Amino acid sequence: MISHTGSSRTITRPDTAAGPRAVPRLAHNGPVNAFAPTGPTDPRDPSSPSSPSSPSDPSGAADPLTDPLAAFTALRTPEGTALLAELRSYDPAQELATATRLRRSHPAALVSAALGQARLRQRAVAKFGAEDAYRMFFTPNGVEQATRTSVATYRAGRFAAADVRSVADLCCGIGGDAIALARAGISVLAVDRDPLTAEVARANAAALGLDALIEVRCADVTEIDTAAYDAVFVDPARRGGRGRIFDPEAYSPPLSWATGAALKAPRAALKIAPGIPHEAVPAQAEAEWISDGGDVKEAVLWFGEGFAAGSYRATLLPAGATLSAPAALPAPPVGPVGRYLYEPDGAVIRAHLVAGIVDRSGGRLIDETIAYVTSDEPYDSPYTSAYEITDRLPFNMKKLKALLRERKVGVLTVKKRGSAVEPEELRRKMKLQGPNAATVFLTRVAGAPTMLIGHPVRPEMS
Repeated sequence: MISHTGSSRTITRPDTAAGPRAVPRLAHNGPVNAFAPTGPTDPRDPSSPSSPSSPSDPSGAADPLTDPLAAFTALRTPEGTALLAELRSYDPAQELATATRLRRSHPAALVSAALGQARLRQRAVAKFGAEDAYRMFFTPNGVEQATRTSVATYRAGRFAAADVRSVADLCCGIGGDAIALARAGISVLAVDRDPLTAEVARANAAALGLDALIEVRCADVTEIDTAAYDAVFVDPARRGGRGRIFDPEAYSPPLSWATGAALKAPRAALKIAPGIPHEAVPAQAEAEWISDGGDVKEAVLWFGEGFAAGSYRATLLPAGATLSAPAALPAPPVGPVGRYLYEPDGAVIRAHLVAGIVDRSGGRLIDETIAYVTSDEPYDSPYTSAYEITDRLPFNMKKLKALLRERKVGVLTVKKRGSAVEPEELRRKMKLQGPNAATVFLTRVAGAPTMLIGHPVRPEMS
């Protein structure tokens, strides 16, 4: 099997910033995180929304806005709307000062909810764009789980091209996919069983002027009759309390249930994790892996008329380039490293379509288990990043350090596939100085640990 794992990093100086904090994610079709207060939570703190002595609640009674649904409802009042507008460009680093100022004229719990929503909107810009994100509403899990607009729009376009006019969107979350479907002219029944999530989806449809096309229903998706719809879309939750779920039968709802719902519909799409084993893909499905900007985002199983059962597809956004094969491809040939090395897009690797790149380039793999393709002649393709190889060395840190010093390399991009060495480890041992740049591949060639040094033939996908 070809290795699906790899990493790359451009190294110019030691990294000192802490890495991103993991955000736990729960089921689309189950409970979601509440709007957590952003200010102090110690009941002894007089500025805490839960404090009996809070100036916003002199009676000492519990503030109703600490209920997530009530807090969300308050955000949609004129006062809440004005607060959110005021917070559009606020600096999170100044949150304490901002909260203190706003609490002089607004209920503390409303300020906390508004600050939390403002932070979520800032995070959501990366997926939805500023124009939509600052009009929409989010939950912490909703931002984490939502499909980015580019991918949702592409998927909605495939539905529209198949003449789908109505879709039952099961496990709709905050409504990101429903929005894309509605913008493609498709009427949508959006279903989620969590009351807050359903209310957020309903609010988003209204905020974007799509409520005439989107009906939101708070219900268990397993109890929804989808017979009246042209297609079904299911996005099962793939995270639980302990993190990412790898067993498709542990999805919520399970893949077997989602497949059954898909087979009952004229057409259907199931969004699944890109790491799904190929043997778990139902025979009736067309399996598609989608990357956006070079990052693999998801896999989709397509069912019904207009989709090729048993086929495999890799789609690269934003260009929309698609590589497909009617069935699994035979193992490609293996041979020595040539002048050029090609790194296939992750969607191509996940779809097991590297053999197609080998065939098109007239090349070969450098190792039967490694997804690097090589050839003696240049090959231009939207599905690969191309490099010209200048040096091939057995794995040896001292030799690499000497070569980089000789070449006056100050900027080094490190890529690995099939190597246990981490880029950080290599960085500690290389003392980079000079005006030149290079790329090093830590990999295996015919089973032997190898270093390949070269440079891009064309700019890499950003």
